[in-house]
Amino acid sequence: MHVMIFGAGYSGKAIGQFLTSRGHRVCGTTRSAEKATTLGEFGIAPLLFDGRTLTPELRAELASVTHLVQSIAPGRDGDPLIRLFREAELKTLMPKLEWIGYLSTVGVYGDHSGAWVDENTELKPVSQRSVERVEAELAWQALAAESGIPLAILRLSGIYGPGRNAFVNLANGTARRLVKKDQVFNRIRVEDIAGATAFFGERREPGIYNVTDNEPCPPQDVVAEAARLMGVEPPPEQPFETAELSLMARSFYGENKRVSNVRLKQLGFAFRFGDYRQSLRDLWQSDSWNKAGPTAFS
Repeated sequence: MHVMIFGAGYSGKAIGQFLTSRGHRVCGTTRSAEKATTLGEFGIAPLLFDGRTLTPELRAELASVTHLVQSIAPGRDGDPLIRLFREAELKTLMPKLEWIGYLSTVGVYGDHSGAWVDENTELKPVSQRSVERVEAELAWQALAAESGIPLAILRLSGIYGPGRNAFVNLANGTARRLVKKDQVFNRIRVEDIAGATAFFGERREPGIYNVTDNEPCPPQDVVAEAARLMGVEPPPEQPFETAELSLMARSFYGENKRVSNVRLKQLGFAFRFGDYRQSLRDLWQSDSWNKAGPTAFS
């Protein structure tokens, strides 16, 4: 496989490192030359992409790409790659393309008052960013159908892992135990995102799948478990209604649902970190909780 990751950020780096470890050639885009220098540490050949135009170097690389992973969030103007690839024709730019993976979000489901949702559930996006994700999913489905290329849409829940977790928040004093009645969230370890992407890509598997853990739970429980493992006192519980939060942070609590991963497991994918307790224990015991470099994702 020759993989191109558009938007090699936190998840993209983990995907790239995992695919490289399996013998695949991986390239990834970033906006700045400064960030590009770090991608090589993850086994990712860096390329610059400003979100608007394809450089000659990027075009030359795309000519031999077999697998495309899109990890750039859409904006009000839509998905930047959809605009470019419709104008330049996807198959002209990537004549060897065999599979597309689009990293979406479970935010497309919106609020379901704590009920279980699966891939057949009606999409009721609440926030503007989730509305944009629904539009991007539809646009990728249309483009993939027009091009005759298998498309997998991976709907991700709250992403965490080495360098981005409750331990880090406790250590730097930003952890909070906000309590909103009956509120639950799902999560996903970044290494499981990488594993799922490889699973789909190597099989050229199409479809829509929730990539999420087995155990939706109240967010304050995760902080309490991390504090227990660290041997520190957890922050006091704080009512959500009286907490000072940014509009974005508050909007997350406007969506309450339990997300099922049954379809993905029925396909044969095995999660490394099925629930937050197992995952936090691994982060703490492996001493990778405060690391976000390439060794942390291995």
